[in-house]
Amino acid sequence: MNPDENYYNLLLEIQQNDFVLYELNLYLNTHPLDQDAITQYNEFSQRNKMLRQHFESMYGPLMHAGQSFSTAPWSWSNSPWPWQV
Repeated sequence: MNPDENYYNLLLEIQQNDFVLYELNLYLNTHPLDQDAITQYNEFSQRNKMLRQHFESMYGPLMHAGQSFSTAPWSWSNSPWPWQV
């Protein structure tokens, strides 16, 4: 499979969103009462779920070990896998 430009753009957006979530998580470990940061974290978490579902509906699973739903036919044999690009 040769991914189109949208594949890479969507994957980049997921990675950027993940970065924000990791940073907010670290911040909230030391500032657990910051309601604005909690609100931001929840918003990015919802966006993360939506982005991943959209990606997987178009290109197949993002994660293994039961963290991503897979349909028939088994799509892990289609490359490149997200961690290969």
